[in-house]
Amino acid sequence: MKKFARFARGIDTLTVAEKVYSIAGFLAIVTTFLLVMSIQTVRLQTTYRHMHASSAEAAINVGRINALIYAIVMESRGIYMSADRVAMKPFADGLMRRNRELAEAVKGLERTVDYDDAEQVSSFRQRIAQFIDFRQELVRRGLEISPAAAREWGDNDANRTLRARLNGDLESLERIYGQRAREADELANSNRYAAAYLFALGLASLVLAGLNVVVMRRSVVGALAEITLATDRIADGDVKSKVPHLGRNDEIGRLARAVQHFRDAVARIFELEELELGTAQARDAAMTERDKFNDKYQAKKWQLSAAINSMPQGLIMLDGKANVVAMNGNYRQIYNLPETIQSGATLGEILQHRVKSGLFSGDIATYLAAVLDRIARREPAAYEITLNDGRTIRIHERPMDGGGWVSVQEDVTEQRQRQRILERMERFLATIIENVTEGIIAKDARNQRYVFVNRAAEQMIGMSRGEIIGKTARELFSPEAAELIERRDQQLLAQKQQLEPIIDTIDNPTRGRRVISTRRVQVGGAGEESHMFVTMIEDLTETTGAVAA
Repeated sequence: MKKFARFARGIDTLTVAEKVYSIAGFLAIVTTFLLVMSIQTVRLQTTYRHMHASSAEAAINVGRINALIYAIVMESRGIYMSADRVAMKPFADGLMRRNRELAEAVKGLERTVDYDDAEQVSSFRQRIAQFIDFRQELVRRGLEISPAAAREWGDNDANRTLRARLNGDLESLERIYGQRAREADELANSNRYAAAYLFALGLASLVLAGLNVVVMRRSVVGALAEITLATDRIADGDVKSKVPHLGRNDEIGRLARAVQHFRDAVARIFELEELELGTAQARDAAMTERDKFNDKYQAKKWQLSAAINSMPQGLIMLDGKANVVAMNGNYRQIYNLPETIQSGATLGEILQHRVKSGLFSGDIATYLAAVLDRIARREPAAYEITLNDGRTIRIHERPMDGGGWVSVQEDVTEQRQRQRILERMERFLATIIENVTEGIIAKDARNQRYVFVNRAAEQMIGMSRGEIIGKTARELFSPEAAELIERRDQQLLAQKQQLEPIIDTIDNPTRGRRVISTRRVQVGGAGEESHMFVTMIEDLTETTGAVAA
């Protein structure tokens, strides 16, 4: 409880602007994490849909091919058992039609295969072509020579060997697409967790936004309304009323102390007015004293005005009819108001000046009606507007006791521009990293687990990102390769950077022995959460093999 009390006292020493900017900073950080998680979720969804669609289409084609092979074999048996050419003719026509359907089915399978399956499908296609040629020759011999010649052609070891190999190819393809379906399930599970994280970050963003509104309402708008009410009571003659928020150390506290000085001055004026009922000498003395206190009153009034003008935001107070009670310099600066518009002017006059200066293009009567409606309903509001010159203004409105209205306005144009620039830069960098030909891998230096790989690195390693991210080198590579990677990491810790290429030979679990050229850099330092190893990889296997040849 003591620690919490010290922390609360520390917050009370912050200014209103510092509180608002701190919450806005935390909101920007949460929004950045929300953007990163959104990109991750979209990436996983795209990969999952592609894998699921390609696996389903390939599995359908494999099943169709298997069924067509069986149908062709059945038609061949009809040819074998036919007594003459007339009886054999329907089976021969059916076999030729199934041959054409089988060729089309193989073409459909080739359209769905990935780079990793190309060699397997190429061998399968060649055997299918042999199978089709063999059956066509079977039909030709049966029709042109005799059914006996067809049986003699079909009853041989080459035919049986080809069938056995085709069965093996079909079983292999079924295993491949079964594995791909399991990988799609893993991606779906990963996306489920990403969606949960995305929901949590969105909830945190809403909480911070709500906290910002609460801080503005309690620290600025509500406090100003209470101080305004106290000022009205003092102006009505209640010089014993208590001024709230005197203990605060920010702009509101200074404003409250200025109002208290004003109250004391008014109380003293009232005392002097009572002394005027005495003798003329006493009245003259009281008038002299009153003049002195009137000077002090004006000084305190200027102090009150200075306190309002010291606020970093623009401030305007309206009465129940949208007449201006007070405004500070920052409000004038936001809308370029001339000195002729002072307290006592109307909101309509301010809008007319904004129309002339090009800062308002709406209908004045409609806008005034909306403001008067909000004042009548006494409902707080918080929103942002964009002026015709491109500036963005954040507005917080709150009703005041007595029927008035206070509006705190802040120019957040630069903050919004920085936010948009940051978003564009993040998209630009992500596009560059994903499309360079050099493999880029990032690893958390604290636990040696991979946290990022680009598309080129996926192709070099022969694994998907879902298989790589979150794992260590010992979980992905052979013990010898993992030991080499860990040794290079230790060298990087000692050297800070390795911009000169280092050429190593490493055993890739999916692509075999590869010759790679790597450059490494460190991001951050030991003990920091952002401490990472970034490795840029170039596969020299093909180049090295060509030179050796």
